[in-house]
Amino acid sequence: MDDDEIEVNEGKDDYDHHEKLKKWAATCVVTYAAYAAFLCSLIRGSNYENDSSLEESDYERHSIITRLTKKKEEDCREQLRMGKNAFANLVVEEQVAKFLYIIGHNLKYRIIKFKFRRSSETISRHFRQVLRAIISLEDLFLKQPNGDECPTQIKDNQKFWPYFKDCVGAIDGTHVRVKVSNADAPRYRGRKCYPTQNVLAACTFDLMFTYVLLGWEGSASDSRILSDALTREIDRLSVPQG
Repeated sequence: MDDDEIEVNEGKDDYDHHEKLKKWAATCVVTYAAYAAFLCSLIRGSNYENDSSLEESDYERHSIITRLTKKKEEDCREQLRMGKNAFANLVVEEQVAKFLYIIGHNLKYRIIKFKFRRSSETISRHFRQVLRAIISLEDLFLKQPNGDECPTQIKDNQKFWPYFKDCVGAIDGTHVRVKVSNADAPRYRGRKCYPTQNVLAACTFDLMFTYVLLGWEGSASDSRILSDALTREIDRLSVPQG
């Protein structure tokens, strides 16, 4: 075989090898493209499922609020401890609903998390926001009597008038269960077998609260708490002179 034939054969081999490389590269490109398309379809499907889940969560939350505000008055009072008209006047319905569910039924965050499809962080944040808002309304709703007017429940009842004409309401204490550290537990354990706060409250004859003092340990006596309420510098219990 002469040199020309050798060069032709070598050139043909190089050409065949080059063609094989091109076909292999094209196959790789097609394969990677197909794989990329498959991944994109998975991502789109995942996003679609998440969107559907979000839409379902929104629907469930809306359904809960609708059932509470549009259906039976009794259901709204049993679940939220307030009537439909009062709840309808609120702007942040869902946040207040979660707050009332928790304090009205002593529920844990994980129960509200499942019911409203919200994260624990969101529920905790909303609870604290509503709590701070309610505390800020203290001066608006907790108004102590000044003694200028006699309650109609006394004035219009011959059994009480005029013997109780200077009576402005009722006062009593109640124990509210609390969670404290093991070191503080003995101070908060009084008549109950579990830690409590001894809370002092005063109300009018139509059961409207006029004064609330909390923070005292469950072991504190009622007389000690009443003395503190009458002599403290801030949030003192006001007793009109009669």
